[in-house]
Amino acid sequence: MRKIFFTLMLTLTTGAFIVSCSSDDDSGATSSCTDGVQNGNETGVDCGGSCTPCTTSILNGEVTTDTTLDASLSYSLTGAYVIKSGASLTIPAGTRIEATGGTAAYIGVERGAQIFINGTSANPVVMTSASANPAQGDWGGLVICGDAPTNKGTNVTSEVADLQYGGNNVSDNSGSIRYLRVEYTGATFSNDKEFNGVSLFGVGSGTTFEFVQSFNGGDDGIEFFGGTVDGDNLVSTGSGDDSIDFADGWAGSGTDWYISGGAKAGIEGSNNGDNGNATPVTTTTLTNITVVGPVTEGALFFKEGGGNFTIDNFYTSNVNIGVNISDTDAEAAARIENGDLTITNIQFANAPTDLDITNYTGANQSFYSEGVATGAGNGAASPDWAAGWTIGLDNSGPAGSENLAGEVTGDVALNASIEYQLTSAFYVRAGGSLTIPAGTTIKAVGGTASFIAVERGAQIFINGTTSNPVVMTSGATTPAQGDWGGLVICGDAPTNKGNNVTSEVADLQYGGTNATDNSGSITYLRVEYTGATFSNDKEFNGVSLFGVGSGTTFEYVQSLNGGDDGIEFFGGTVDGNFLVSIGSGDDSIDFADGWAGNGDSWYISKGAKAGIEGSNNGDNGDAMPVTTTTLSNITVVGPVTEGALFFKEGGGNFTITNFYTEGVDLGVNVSATDAEAAVRIEANALSINPMQFATPAAGFVQTNYVGTNQGFITVGDNTGAGNGAAAPDWANGWATGF
Repeated sequence: MRKIFFTLMLTLTTGAFIVSCSSDDDSGATSSCTDGVQNGNETGVDCGGSCTPCTTSILNGEVTTDTTLDASLSYSLTGAYVIKSGASLTIPAGTRIEATGGTAAYIGVERGAQIFINGTSANPVVMTSASANPAQGDWGGLVICGDAPTNKGTNVTSEVADLQYGGNNVSDNSGSIRYLRVEYTGATFSNDKEFNGVSLFGVGSGTTFEFVQSFNGGDDGIEFFGGTVDGDNLVSTGSGDDSIDFADGWAGSGTDWYISGGAKAGIEGSNNGDNGNATPVTTTTLTNITVVGPVTEGALFFKEGGGNFTIDNFYTSNVNIGVNISDTDAEAAARIENGDLTITNIQFANAPTDLDITNYTGANQSFYSEGVATGAGNGAASPDWAAGWTIGLDNSGPAGSENLAGEVTGDVALNASIEYQLTSAFYVRAGGSLTIPAGTTIKAVGGTASFIAVERGAQIFINGTTSNPVVMTSGATTPAQGDWGGLVICGDAPTNKGNNVTSEVADLQYGGTNATDNSGSITYLRVEYTGATFSNDKEFNGVSLFGVGSGTTFEYVQSLNGGDDGIEFFGGTVDGNFLVSIGSGDDSIDFADGWAGNGDSWYISKGAKAGIEGSNNGDNGDAMPVTTTTLSNITVVGPVTEGALFFKEGGGNFTITNFYTEGVDLGVNVSATDAEAAVRIEANALSINPMQFATPAAGFVQTNYVGTNQGFITVGDNTGAGNGAAAPDWANGWATGF
């Protein structure tokens, strides 16, 4: 049996095809089939019934009538293949087109024509290089021209493919492109022009353009030249120039863009290279954007007049914003100064040590605000919606850290596998929530300006465990007290400072009438090296709770080596259980301003001043509601300079049971001018029973209170927080520094 190859050249009005077929036919005939498929029953062809179907079709020339490709065939693109005005090309799911024509090979859709690319997640349409060793620039790309407005005018010639585009039809429809992957594009079209992966010239909003990837293109991945078409679920990977580019008055929007491995800008956005103020001005809203660097021109290059851009949920990894406005681009600078560029919730991950967030040097530096972003879905990792039809993406994302700064306005959850860098103030705003899972570490690197604050009406959920606590600490190589601020939580519960009071740190409003207010849940948290100066006379505590309500859970929390107080309650009704404060630069645990919560199991050691400081109100010792609490199972290990308990500024109504001290007196230390505190002791508002003084220091005095009532203390043995002066069992695994 001889192997016979049938070859045909057939020129049709629908295009030019070369079809190669193989057969085991012994006739030796070389035949042409008029339908482009050898199936043994061709018109005018005697195949003897033994020909097998054709498997390869060559694409070039023009499509002038509605044409549909066949996913069972392999297509070879040998030159320009242009769909002419009035015609359409439909490409079904799973179709593969391999380009062999180099620079001359591209697919063009004329203004007035349509293309329907009907890929699916499981069976995308793939346009790629036929080379055994594919590389950037192996072929042109896909060019689509429409009749929608641009600021280049109407009847403009596309910079590649020499097709006309632009018009007045905002809703022009060039077809539908879904689940398409273009690979190894970017061939040179002329001396100074290269193809992009996909180029959209004046394409209208009636066109669907979504789930499209450019992979290893030699020039830009995807570019919009004016028009009004939206671009959603776009991926650009490994572009030789910019990854996604838009210009010339583009008025579409984009959501869910994943960009990685590009050479220059992640996104390049401009208005007009000849006239930065040309109209219509490029105007777009982009949401859910990821740019993974490094890139040389930043996550966003705002150039040639820029435009009106609103971008939200913008995640960058190993790259700054860029912006990079040149000295001669006055129009772009003017737009930034006018507030025409707004970026909210941008997050910087794996930031270079010398990160300069933006290269823009103008007066308006507030055009961006940081926050927690998920970007295209999974931060730097491949988004879920890209699974199955894209290639070359990292499903885990690069290891490293993410910056925390700015604001949380929705419901945001951190990821325990990421180390977070707290670079400045990080607010959870009213109506929003922040969830921090077990094992998460947050390192503050912004000094005095670094703190986490929860606004009244917001919630924080810190879900540590005994074996995997949440740790907020200093990012310094040699950490020390005062390296950063701390954690501030504000609520709507009563205080005796009034309602709508401004917190002494973080400048937030707190206080109200909702005793059961719920600011979330904090369990198994350790804060370290806090206490930075907030203002000339105010320092952060490790954790500050302003007017926090009883609906909030606050337990298993440690402050370690804070520069000011370890933990402080400013009014409110929240309970505090299983608390540890070690190495505080001021008081270890402090409560004031009408706090009406209770505390159980507190372990305190190595503090500088009072073990516990309890007061009512520094301006009015009799302010209402009066600080009222029941504390049980308390250990204070000295030495401290102000005793185990400093009862001051009116004190309050305190009942303390099982109070163990080592190397420290009780203190109390009521000053001669603090009449309200003294009156309360005389009225038995302070009761401690039993209290144990272990290994008293030389010169030990049980209490410094000199009033008549010395019976507010009943001495007796107890175990304090659980093990006397030793670390309590409940602190094992998550607390440190004993």
